[in-house]
Amino acid sequence: MNTQELIESVVSDQLKSDADVPYFTVGDTLNIHVRIIEGEKERIQVFQGVLIADKGRGINRMLTLRRIVANEGVERIFPLHSSRVAKIEVVRRGDARRAKLYFLRKRIGKSRRLRDQRRGLKHTTS
Repeated sequence: MNTQELIESVVSDQLKSDADVPYFTVGDTLNIHVRIIEGEKERIQVFQGVLIADKGRGINRMLTLRRIVANEGVERIFPLHSSRVAKIEVVRRGDARRAKLYFLRKRIGKSRRLRDQRRGLKHTTS
């Protein structure tokens, strides 16, 4: 067994199954449920935002979500296969023609909206 096969066999146990991870693409609005540990207590916090970047593969897959809070853009990067990520839900499907939506950082107001995948319908993606 060469080193690449050895690494893949060890990593495959830590990957989340396809049942845990729904299908989503860049431009979709996602709810990511994150486990927060405060002292002895543990709670779930939901982060809702537009997926602007999806990079890496396997255990290294990272999701970058962006949302607007009090007229400030907030971006958060989540490792997809982390044990801190409890659940992922797709709220809305967005129609994106690019792999990375970094241009949304410069947009304000209504121009920040992405077209819905059902063509023509627009929804706010803040």
